[in-house]
Amino acid sequence: MKIEIERAELSDLETLMQWRETVLREVFSIPKGEPMEELLAANREYYTHGLRTGEHIACFAYHGDKIVGCGGVCLYSEMPSPDNPTGKCAYLMNIYTVPAVRKQGVGETVVRWLSEEAKRCGAGKVYLEASDVAYPLYRKLGFRDMKGYLKLDA
Repeated sequence: MKIEIERAELSDLETLMQWRETVLREVFSIPKGEPMEELLAANREYYTHGLRTGEHIACFAYHGDKIVGCGGVCLYSEMPSPDNPTGKCAYLMNIYTVPAVRKQGVGETVVRWLSEEAKRCGAGKVYLEASDVAYPLYRKLGFRDMKGYLKLDA
């Protein structure tokens, strides 16, 4: 399957929002009719700010003229350290492929493109959270487990 990646711009905000809602509903098992206005408003604000400042890069995966996947990367800085001397970080997120074309290279193409964009922006650390289904793909692409991380619920 031939996949072309196109960087999303602020002018693509409505399309980004449609895809983000799809991803949120699938990943978090939110039923179709359940309201998400506040969450979607927060996501709209995030995209608007991040795309303007360059703190977020989003993309669409096309097969012909049809979008079959998407993804994004959040770029930020942390204190420089031996394992990340620049302190620049890239968190890959919202990686999604429509169910009908999964396991045909869409996700791999999106992740490779986003990873290259992150590196081009100087990120010394590129990471993501993986579902059980996607874990083998990320391992194949060279991602390793990040030992020692814990999460505190707010």
